[in-house]
Formats: sequence, structure tokens, C-alpha cells
Amino acid sequence: MRYIIIRKADRETEAGVMPEPELLAAMGRYNQRLADAGVLKGGEGLKPSSEGFRVDFDDGKPTATEGPFRDSADLVAGYSIIDVNSREEALEWASQWPDLDGGGNAKLEVRRLFELEDFAPGEGVTAIEKTFDRIEAQPQAINIYLNFAGQCREAFEFYADVLGGHVAVMMTHGESPVADEVPADFGNAIMYAVLQVGRLHIMGSDAPPDWYQSPQGMFVQMEMPADRAKIAFERLAEGGEIRMPLAPTFWAEQFGMLVDRYGIPWMINSSLKDCLAEQ
Repeated sequence: MRYIIIRKADRETEAGVMPEPELLAAMGRYNQRLADAGVLKGGEGLKPSSEGFRVDFDDGKPTATEGPFRDSADLVAGYSIIDVNSREEALEWASQWPDLDGGGNAKLEVRRLFELEDFAPGEGVTAIEKTFDRIEAQPQAINIYLNFAGQCREAFEFYADVLGGHVAVMMTHGESPVADEVPADFGNAIMYAVLQVGRLHIMGSDAPPDWYQSPQGMFVQMEMPADRAKIAFERLAEGGEIRMPLAPTFWAEQFGMLVDRYGIPWMINSSLKDCLAEQ
């Protein structure tokens, strides 16, 4: 059974006072004990209500009210979610909350969470189950991974310059933990590379000669403003092959396709129109 341990707000949390290092360390040790016991399922601290808002409904019409809010005792400063075998076990864990918090005067509220099994079977429960099953199936990340025939380092440095990113990782086979298993003439080839462009990542490596295959049936697709799209398209096309010149289409102000000098296919969309951008 799952419980939420609610740490009630107080004057200090509402004033945005950050916890002292000693308290952070104590909370870290507490969370570690929860994790070691296999009961910790999540938890977060909350910013003061001055950075939040409330939404009240009147006959279905929402009205938003900006914080801060009065009566800090009715507010929440943070929470932990635990999965335990009984109410008594939940109380036991809540009673071990670090006494450094709130100067020894923190107030907690512990509430049991509903489980889907608590509800009678029906269309609503089925829909919720399907939604959570779909969420659980979602990967933590989906990234582009490119293979090269020995040009990975050069390509990633070029892409970093064109796309305004930086090479975050570049490891050769010779630098890897399995360097002694790699042929001597392949030691300088790239085993793993990561190009970071803002919050986006492109990964890649050099494939052994007998493994490498030129990309087929795929494109690296980018969406960019018109002025930057033109610059990126022209630079990526240098030494490569333009498959479709950058030009207006019914779904974007500009669209073009090319294969760069390293054999990587690119597709660039600029200023997607509403019919596609809202999908």
C-alpha cells in the first residue's frame, strides 16, 4: 500500500529559505534508508507558494489566483511517496523524519493513496489503466545514433559547428575498457560520441569495416527558423548531394533533403504550418 508523507509548509519554506547543508545531508541519509528498504517510490520539495497559483472553478469556469497564499500551515512544502505493508509501517517511517528539519518542529501529514483496485471495474478504470500502461512503455529518451566508416570525429565536430552544439563525449576504442580486444589499426576509431545541441543529443560511432552499412530508409529531421535553415542546409550540403532543394511546400515555408559528405541523410523543415505543427 502506498502512502504520501506530506511535509507541511512553514514561514521559512514560504519565505524560500534554502535548507542548510546539514539538513540536506540528513534528508539524504533518510532517503537512502527508505531506498535501501525498498519502500521509496518518489518525492520532491516544492517552491514557495509565491511561485505558484491556484485554479478555482465556478460552474466549470476556471479562475487562476497567483500566490503567495495565507495560512502556511495549510500549504505543502514537499512530499515523499512510500510503498509499505501496513499503516503502522508508514507511521514508523514518518516518525524517523530528520529532526533537523524545521528546527525539530516540522509537521507531517501521512495519507494513503488510492489504488486502481479500490475502484469498481468499469470504463473509467480501464481507460486509466491503459493510460498508465502507455506511460510505462515510454522510453526515458529517444535519440539519433549514427554510424560512420571512420569519419565520426570529423563529422561530429562539423555538426557541432553547423548546429551550434558541442561534443560532450568522444571516446576511442583504444581509450575504452575493452581496448585490448580491439585491432591495433582500429584503436583511434570512435567507440562512442555524443553531440549535445541544447537539450537534444545525437550519438554516434565508427563501425568496423565489415559491419558498416550506409544509412537507408531514414533521415535526420530538423525544424529550424527560415534564416538558420538556409545556412544549415547549405553547409550540410557542402561536398554532399542535394536530394531536394530547400523550397516552399504546402506544410512548411521551406523544406529540403540532402545527404552530407559523410553519407548521412538530412531533412530540414522551416516554419511548419499550422496543419502540421499542431499534430
